[in-house]
Amino acid sequence: QVQLVESGGGLVQPGGSLTLSCAASGITFSLHHMGWYRQAPGKQRELVASISPRYTTMYAEFVKGRFTISRDNAKKAVYLQMNNLRPEDTAVYYCNAKFSTYDYWGQGTQVTVSS
Repeated sequence: QVQLVESGGGLVQPGGSLTLSCAASGITFSLHHMGWYRQAPGKQRELVASISPRYTTMYAEFVKGRFTISRDNAKKAVYLQMNNLRPEDTAVYYCNAKFSTYDYWGQGTQVTVSS
């Protein structure tokens, strides 16, 4: 059974930092392209950052220079370090794993940026 479990969300003030974690099980993690998506109320889900099996990273323009994605294949985990958070970063953040035609999602973790 495939599971992606996110953690690390919460309430943070503007300018603050959070680190999201996603623990994977039931997949050959090292073969999967991993990504973080987010969905704000009333908006579509959007890609935030991704990291390939060969550690190539990609970021949405709105997080470049503020967020960092990383992975630890030994721990079957992917992380999203988020710095200089803004109110517009408020959303549910989802972990995603892709390999060939397989596409898996976590249940999401809420990030709220507010003073």
